Amino acid sequence: MVAVVRFCSKEAQVSPNDPSTDDQATRQADTPLSKQAEGAAQNASDAPNAPDAPGEQAAGQADSQPEAASASKAKTPVVQERVAREFDGQRLDRWFKEQRPGLSFGRLSKLLRTGQVRVDSKRAKADTRLSAGQIIRIPPLELDTLASPATAKSGLRTGLSEADRLLLEQALVYEDDDIVALNKPPGLAVQGGSGTARHLDGLVSAWRKSGRLRLVHRLDKDTSGLILLAKSVGAANRLTQAFKTGGIEKTYWAIVVGRPPYASGEIKAPISKMAGTNRAGGAGSGGERMVVNDQGQFALTHYQVVDKAGHRAAWLALSPRTGRTHQLRVHCEHMGTPILGDGKYGGQNAFLDGLDLSRKLHLHARQLLVPHPELGELRLTADLPPHMATTFGTLGFSLNVARDLDEDAPWR
Repeated sequence: MVAVVRFCSKEAQVSPNDPSTDDQATRQADTPLSKQAEGAAQNASDAPNAPDAPGEQAAGQADSQPEAASASKAKTPVVQERVAREFDGQRLDRWFKEQRPGLSFGRLSKLLRTGQVRVDSKRAKADTRLSAGQIIRIPPLELDTLASPATAKSGLRTGLSEADRLLLEQALVYEDDDIVALNKPPGLAVQGGSGTARHLDGLVSAWRKSGRLRLVHRLDKDTSGLILLAKSVGAANRLTQAFKTGGIEKTYWAIVVGRPPYASGEIKAPISKMAGTNRAGGAGSGGERMVVNDQGQFALTHYQVVDKAGHRAAWLALSPRTGRTHQLRVHCEHMGTPILGDGKYGGQNAFLDGLDLSRKLHLHARQLLVPHPELGELRLTADLPPHMATTFGTLGFSLNVARDLDEDAPWR
């Protein structure tokens, strides 16, 4: 039975192939500097209507083919590449996927089996974990392994517009040697997908070319607020694990239509994906859709009513203790108070008639408490996006309580 209950307490060398004996003979016969060739050519010219020597034309064509093939398959020299700090702890095959994106896994596997790829002069496997400072020997490779045709399709960009550069700089909330925190605007997808050419992952790839920033969690496209990126593989692994195990506390702010039954509480309602829906669409389009279902995955959300506008709307602080897709949106709708602007789950009930309010989703990732190797705990907060700040003013919600709320959430 699903219920809402009251909250109580917390070096190989590149060598040209040796020509075969036949090839040498052919080259000698065709080279004008060869005395033999000159004599043979003279004899041939002295014989009127002499037929071409059998296979001579084919041999000439064959000579041109290796040259053309060689030009079309130009290769890099042997490279000895040092593992940068940001790749410490990364698997060798994933390192190649990033550094030589056009090199297929099958081709890499063959290079590893034959010992052409080595780490610190030793044979290695695809799952070998790298350490900063190690030297990777990369044998001669075709030039097309340096770039991937999928790059353009995935939305990754080689350049960044001035508008997008300013957007990212203004979104920067925090940065140190391991982490970058951004305040993502609503409407910007975190990752690419079908029909999504512009997304955060692609923008930051063009923004910080000196070192890759790695996503460690996601937000819905229409949700604004804090999102973390890691500067190294090690930091990415630590943060990803912390998100999975609940080591990072997340607080969201939302405006909901209606008022919850209690001033604070928890929502325990298992969630599963609606049959026939997926990220690309389904069930009449609209993309992936989740529902409360007794056979779904366990999902728990804590909430607190911060302020209210009569019985029409309320400002909630929400803390998801599990990480199900669309969890907060599904739980708020299940409680009878859909998030303002969430037509996907609340339908027409997610909008307030008679008020000039934005129809955007009013859900914001306000705060993250992140375990930090030097600071112990890092508290990050993100300001409201313009449309939510305007709605707060229209409904009479005061941000004067924000600091106290950030520091003393009831679920801690």
